[in-house]
Amino acid sequence: MAKVFKKTSKSGGLTLCLGKRDYVDHMSKVDQVDGVVKLDTSEFGSRKVFVQLACAFRYGSDDLDVMGLCFRKDIWIHQVQIYPESHKPTLTDMHNTLMKKCGDNSYPFSFEIPNNLPCSISLQPGPEDKGKSCGVDFEVKAYLANDKCNPDETIDKKDTARLIIRKIQYAPAQVGAGPKADICKGFMMSDKPVHLEASLEKDLYFHGENIPIKIKINNETNKTVKKFSITVEQTTDIVLYSADKYSKPVFNQEFGETVDPNSTYESTLSITPVLAENKEKRGLALDGRLKDEDTNLASTTMLRPGVEKDVLGILVSYKIKINLMVAGGGLLGGLTSSDVTVELPLQLMHPKPEGSTSVEDVTLEVEKKPGERQEGDKRK
Repeated sequence: MAKVFKKTSKSGGLTLCLGKRDYVDHMSKVDQVDGVVKLDTSEFGSRKVFVQLACAFRYGSDDLDVMGLCFRKDIWIHQVQIYPESHKPTLTDMHNTLMKKCGDNSYPFSFEIPNNLPCSISLQPGPEDKGKSCGVDFEVKAYLANDKCNPDETIDKKDTARLIIRKIQYAPAQVGAGPKADICKGFMMSDKPVHLEASLEKDLYFHGENIPIKIKINNETNKTVKKFSITVEQTTDIVLYSADKYSKPVFNQEFGETVDPNSTYESTLSITPVLAENKEKRGLALDGRLKDEDTNLASTTMLRPGVEKDVLGILVSYKIKINLMVAGGGLLGGLTSSDVTVELPLQLMHPKPEGSTSVEDVTLEVEKKPGERQEGDKRK
């Protein structure tokens, strides 16, 4: 049974209602944001009611806003006037259901989210960090104001109702062939090489799914492969405000199997990178979360041809590294030891849920955020 998400302003004059919080990016289009606002106009006076949908990148918490500095940058913003009635969307089943639930004085609104905007992503805070996480978020806001676009008008926090929503992507129905990589590397004091080959069964895996990696090692040298390791790295590319790009391991496991000189090794090893084993890593990219609910490692960013990367805010990708440690031998010992490494690209996403819930079957859920800091904001 689906829920209706509801947030009422402190003054009680505005009640913002949405039928869902997750909006799917289907690559060609994004789910339409349909909602209603229930109004008590007794104290509005000459003020109007506007609803705004904003996609923004937050790169600092609210308590860092000092000396007029803003740690939030709008990527895209759109607003409509619903009272006195100006915006008149085509009513959908979701509108009709919400208006039936909310009763009289309910005003509908709709937003089309452009498909070139980023998906919701949050960067994992450190243990001592407070406030909202850095990352990309989407917010629906209903508020009272005298003018639609007056940068000098301050919106009173008691006349504002906000709900965070998420823009998400699901894995495509068809997956492709898995990647394959190999390397042939020679060494000092050996006239033959080590050959390493690694491959995946498919090019995309779901969060929490076991990932089998087929590994073949042909050691033609006179040296011993002492051990090897498998690492999964998440690369986060913050393209909006700087060329800040960094990688963090989200899985690492060492295997003690040895491969003697002039012998071979072949096996399929399964790995599963999950957030539960990376809770302390500050700056790790996660799928956007609502309130304090559980989330997962960020899904791979799916890029459309022709889309400017700058508007996407944060790009996330993964790769698997298989590394062999080849022991040195003879009098030179460790001086002749070396690594042999191959890399495989990895895509992590969510599967598309089966079926859907009818908008007729909804219950009312009031979002409660004890102690939430909801400052009055000055429009820019």
